[in-house]
Amino acid sequence: MTTVRFQLETLSCPTCIKKIEGALNRQQGVKAAKVLFHSSKVKTNIDESIISVEQLEKIITKLGYPVLSIKVS
Repeated sequence: MTTVRFQLETLSCPTCIKKIEGALNRQQGVKAAKVLFHSSKVKTNIDESIISVEQLEKIITKLGYPVLSIKVS
């Protein structure tokens, strides 16, 4: 498992959390995506043999939330 952290532009409402978490947690290979509203960060664990960091970034961006930075560990 790989831990991925996305720094997003400022989130404007709690509904954003459900939208992002729901979209990511439905993806095969994603384990427990969690959005931290006050810091505008997304943390998740993924199986990179199933889904890539780039695919997750595209999903988040398509939802309307620009990704400012990504940390992978």
